[in-house]
Amino acid sequence: MGWLSAVAIFFIIWWVTLFAVLPIGVRSQAEAGHVEPGTEAGAPVAPRIGFKLLLTTAIAIAVFAVFYFLTVVMGWSVDDLPRIVPDYSSRD
Repeated sequence: MGWLSAVAIFFIIWWVTLFAVLPIGVRSQAEAGHVEPGTEAGAPVAPRIGFKLLLTTAIAIAVFAVFYFLTVVMGWSVDDLPRIVPDYSSRD
């Protein structure tokens, strides 16, 4: 795997992980009981973006490490999936 491919795959993993992490621990202004005038009641009170970016990066590094190990070190590819996942389409 080239370095450009590795960066692209890491970015995709990071981006998907970000959208999974963003809703963690979010409390809206309505839930907190204090809505600032001129803002949406569903706006978060304390979004903690910095923490979520660090958490996203840590999770993405772990997922990418597993992906790298399986593809580069173990040599697995998409062609190996039929051997891993059983084929149930030929059942009677």
